[in-house]
Order: sequence, then C-alpha cells, then structure tokens
Amino acid sequence: SRCLAREDAMGQRWGRGLPARLSPQVLEYNVPGGKYNRGLTVLAAFRELAGPQQQDPESLRCALAVGWCIELFQAFFLVSDDIMDQSLTRRGQLCWYKKEGIGLDAINDAFLLESSVYRMLKKYCGERPYYLHLLELFLQTGYQTELGQMLDLITAPVTQVDLNRFSEQRYKAIVKYKTAFYSFYLPVAAAMYMTGIDSKEEHDNAKAILLEMGEFFQIQDDYLDCFGDPALTGKVGTDIQDNKCSWLVVECLRRVTPDQRKILEENYGRKEPEKVAKVKELYETLGMKAAFQEYEEKSYQRLQELINKHANRLPKEIFLGLAQKIYKRQK
Repeated sequence: SRCLAREDAMGQRWGRGLPARLSPQVLEYNVPGGKYNRGLTVLAAFRELAGPQQQDPESLRCALAVGWCIELFQAFFLVSDDIMDQSLTRRGQLCWYKKEGIGLDAINDAFLLESSVYRMLKKYCGERPYYLHLLELFLQTGYQTELGQMLDLITAPVTQVDLNRFSEQRYKAIVKYKTAFYSFYLPVAAAMYMTGIDSKEEHDNAKAILLEMGEFFQIQDDYLDCFGDPALTGKVGTDIQDNKCSWLVVECLRRVTPDQRKILEENYGRKEPEKVAKVKELYETLGMKAAFQEYEEKSYQRLQELINKHANRLPKEIFLGLAQKIYKRQK
C-alpha cells in the first residue's frame, strides 16, 4: 500500500520531467516514521462498519487509499508546523526544512503534500457515491486545523510572553481545532461515509467521543514534550521555549503562588537552557507529573462513559480500540 501512495500521490503521475525531489523524496522523508494510527484507523473502522458485501477488494483498496490520504494530510500539517515552531527534529530525524538545501522551500513542499491528498481521493474514490462527502470532510477538517494553528500562534507569539492568554478555555479550543478533528474524527468519519453512514445524529455521536479523545491525546503530547524520552518520542520538546499554551503551563498557572508565577513570567518562552530548566524545576515542584497521571486515569474513565453513552448504533470496538492505543503511551 505504500507503493500505491508513493506512485499516486507524488510519483510520475504528477507529470514527466519534474525534478526528483518532487517525487519520492518529499514523500519518503515526511510520511513514513510515524505510528500510522490515523491511516490504520480508517481501515479498522471500515472493517467494523462494513457489511460482508462492502468488503470486496476494490472497496478495501479505497479504504487503504483514504487512510494514506490522511497520512499525507498529517505530513502536510507537520512540515508546516515545524517551520512555524522552528522545531529541530521530527520522528527521530531533522525536520524537513532543516535539511541542507531545503529551507523555506519546504513551504511549497507542504502545499504539494496537501494537493496530493485530493489527487488520491479523486483517483480512488471519484466514482464512488460517498466521494463528495469525503471531499467536504477533508476540506472542512483542513480549515478547522488551520484555524487551530492560527489560534495557537496568536496565543503564543514568540516575541511576547503573556501568561494571561493561557486559559483552560483557550487551550481546549486550540486542541479541538488543531488536533482532535483531523487526528480522531476525520479517520472514523471517513470510514462512516464510506459505509453509507451519513446521518448528522450518528456523526455527532462519534464526534462527542472522538473530540474528547483528541483532547486526551494532546494533553499526553504536551506532557511528553516536557517529560518524555526523546529517544522514544522522536523529537526534542520545545513547548517551553516556544511559549506554547500547553496543558502543563495552564495547570501550573492554576497552582502557583505569586512568587512562583514570577518565576514563570521571567523564564517561560525563553530559549536559554537555564531558563527552560527553571520552568521544568517549577513543574516538578508543583507535582505536575502526578497531576498528569491523575488526569490520565480520570480522562480514560470519562472516555469509557462517553463510549457507553454515544456508541449505541456504532460498534464500541472502534472507539475502545483507539482509546487503548493511546492510553499510557510513551510516544
């Protein structure tokens, strides 16, 4: 299936005579290396939802293609995000824009990754009755994710540290739009449309579970950015240096004394290693590791409750499988 994605997304079908970098290199560097959770979720959900008559080889091939479309979508977001955040590594290697000879050309490479999503969708699903549903789903999800990225950027400008911006309400909005829609709702919603489930009620039920799951996932990500092992996560955390509105800083602000808040004001959003160390030391002092572990347990229980409440006509296994994949993850 990787060959399918490579050839159709960014191979010779883009046109002959293009430089080599426009074909396999952009794809091979930026799409592999992750856990493929989003793409695999499409296939898993499709198999759970589809009747035997819908699981013919051609329909499964379409589900595979849509799964790869989401992985390409993810690559588009990550390449762009790394440039904006000035990140150094991604999935255990240099960020694409940091590679010699790439630089800000990576912006256009990100656009090409996004365009390849719609080329693949048309090729494999263009004649299917659900094609317009999928097209609108990807377009809407892209818009929501870009809104989330914008909210993230304006909440945490690199040149201006303002801890008053870091509210729980703002944090939840960033997570909902920037992460939860494309990472959790998109794969399951795509499988639902592919199996003829297009009612608003069913999609709202799925969304109620999956957006909560997306928030759970992002809070884990924020924790791992600070306390995770880079050898496992594949990236060096930079949320503190980048002045990010992360779960850790939002929770920290709820617990600090006036003197501790001053430590945050003087050190958060600064690049100097000693300032970053002071923020991490404050997190340790305030017991943020234990706070996260308590949150993780409560959130997982809440997910179980939401699944029992909303997955009445949808197989619970879809949601339980996703929850189990991310629970207690280390990367």
